This record gives sequence, structure tokens and C-alpha cells, in this order.
Amino acid sequence: MRVPAKINLQLAVGPVRGDGYHPLVTVFHAVSLFDEVTVRPATEMALAVTGEDAAAVPADRLNLAWRAARALAQAANVRDGAVGIEIRKRIPAAAGLAGGSADAAATLVACNEIWQVGLSQRDLAEIAADIGSDVPFSLVGGTAVGRGRGDELTPALASGEYHWALAFGRTGLSTANVYATCDRLRAARAKAMGQPLAAEPELSTELMTALRSGDPARVGPLLTNDLQPAALSLRPGLRRTLAAGREHGALGSIVSGSGPTCAFLARDAAHASDLAVALTSSGVCRTAARASGPVPGAMVVRNGRPS
Repeated sequence: MRVPAKINLQLAVGPVRGDGYHPLVTVFHAVSLFDEVTVRPATEMALAVTGEDAAAVPADRLNLAWRAARALAQAANVRDGAVGIEIRKRIPAAAGLAGGSADAAATLVACNEIWQVGLSQRDLAEIAADIGSDVPFSLVGGTAVGRGRGDELTPALASGEYHWALAFGRTGLSTANVYATCDRLRAARAKAMGQPLAAEPELSTELMTALRSGDPARVGPLLTNDLQPAALSLRPGLRRTLAAGREHGALGSIVSGSGPTCAFLARDAAHASDLAVALTSSGVCRTAARASGPVPGAMVVRNGRPS
């Protein structure tokens, strides 16, 4: 299986609800930075992780891929639903790129085939939503609008190909910490200004219009992330990263999801490569990579080719 990372072109976050969740409106965009997940029948559950940030990824029941296999086995009444899962990571961990969710989505698709369960993508998406908010999108990929917790998806009317430079942070960020910091910053600002807390999130019609045009120069200035101030508060050095991308001509710059990855929209593939080199050499990130999107979600790979 091959499964892509995601970035958020828009991430609008509403006030925290009584159940601890925040209502979201987000525009997901799958990009060509892939994890590879291999799933085989086994006599007992086993999981191995290699590659990028492998040491930071749990290799047991805490891993979302492990949870995905168990959830599908339970939902489909698969007896002895043990598998061996091998994850080769290129998507950094705790980076705002949904790497763990991507691995879970790939595992769902792989187990559906191995066990010949025959569940539809809609069926898999229902199981995916219980595993994690980003897992349903990792199944489908492309560009899509997410609502609710991000798991209620609608395909976006987007055209064109977009080229990105992704700058990876030296250490990850906890999603829970970023959301908690967002709540704290908003409460302090509301109190200081005598204003109510954040309103319900809304989709940017300007961004959707720009995406339909397929023009990256129109899309770039419209990238927004309500979690970005919180990520910058926790990792002040990200300001230098964002500034460096702008100095080298990025059409748009944004912290992806809960961070700390910063995504820079380029004019074309060559500009994305130049941006990645400039960001790496400037010392404002651990490393940087070029990617393009949109790309499909979790894909079965046979003989080295997606099928």
C-alpha cells in the first residue's frame, strides 16, 4: 500500500465543545509524500516501523494502523484477524501531515483485500472515522472539504496541479497541546478585548473559487490556519521558517495542521525544488522536501505500481 500525507489549505477551528472536540471546517489536500504499508496474514498481531522518525512511532496497539486492523476485524466479524504490518515511513511523525492516519487508512484497505471482506469505501470510511478524524480523508485523498471533526467529507471542485516545498521541524508537536494552546490564546484575547470567543467555523468561498481556477498565484495568499498562532507560540522558531519561504518567493506559506511542518506553495516544480534547497541550506528547518498535489488516497501497489 502507498498512502499520502495531507496538508490543510484552510483550517478553521470553532470553540471547544462539551465533549472536548472542536468543530472544524478544513480543506484537505493530499500530496506526494508517501508512507508504504505492507500487510500480511499472521498468526498473531505484529507491527514494525522503519524509516523517517521510526523511533518516535509506537509499534504496538497504540499505533493507529494496529487499531485499524482490529477495528475492521471486529466490524466484519473476521475470526483470527491477526496480521503483520510493516510501515516504511517517509511522512514525519507528529508533523501536522496525518502520517499516523495515513498508515491506518492503508491498513484498512489492505485488510479489506486480504480478508476479502468486500466493504465499500463508504463502509471503510465509517470505521475510519472512529479511529481518527483524518483517517477518512487518507482513504480518498485528492482535495476535499472536511466538516465536523474533519471526518465529514465533500470532494472539492478544484483543478490544476500544485507544487509545494515542505519544511520539517526538528521536533514534533502534540496535536492536543496545540489545540489547548489555541483555546488559551483565544480566551486571553477575548478577555482582553471584551469580545466573545471564536465563532463557528466557515468555509472560505474565496479559497474555493481560487482552487477552481487552478491558479496557484490566486490560491497562495488565501491559505489560512487557525492553529498557526498556537503552533508559533509553542515553536517560535517557525516564524523564521515561514519568513524564509516568503523571502525565496513562495506564493503562500502556512503551518500545516497542528504543525510543525511548514508548507510553501510554489510557482511550479522547479520553484518547489529551489525552495526546498533554500530552506534546508538556510538552517530554518531540519530538512525540506518537494511534493505535488492533489494525489489519490490509499492505493494498492502491485509490482511497484499503484493499482
